[in-house]
Amino acid sequence: MPARLDAIDWKILKELQLDGRMTNVELARRVGISAPPCLRRVRSLEEAGFIKGYRALLDEKLLGYEVTVFAMVHLSSQAEADLKAFETFVRGKPLVRECWMLSGEIDFVLKCVAPDLKTFQAFVAELTAAPHVRNVKTSLTLRNSKDAAMVPMESKRD
Repeated sequence: MPARLDAIDWKILKELQLDGRMTNVELARRVGISAPPCLRRVRSLEEAGFIKGYRALLDEKLLGYEVTVFAMVHLSSQAEADLKAFETFVRGKPLVRECWMLSGEIDFVLKCVAPDLKTFQAFVAELTAAPHVRNVKTSLTLRNSKDAAMVPMESKRD
């Protein structure tokens, strides 16, 4: 496990964010080291948790999920058991793509996708009836102006 990241580790992370499918040989070429130590570094970064996984980013609209909605959820109780119960409930709902616990008046914000409004409305009815949910406010998205799934990499690390 790297005690701290050096310049090569930062380059590896930056390159893998740009293209997680490149071969180890190509990655090594881009960061300026040979393939065997590059592979060792990648494995070390994975084991240390800097690299959480690899996945393809899909276009939800092309796959039939035309509706994206944010739901702001206010619970009637903020007891730890009730918060965990809500998080467990949400994890079991495929339409919920992200769930963030917040400070302030709203307890959770959910990013949801659905094939149509009717499907989302049915989900909101289910969400509103969930234990300890006081109220749910939703905002239908009109367009996405930015979708940066990557961690910003400071230019000084190049």
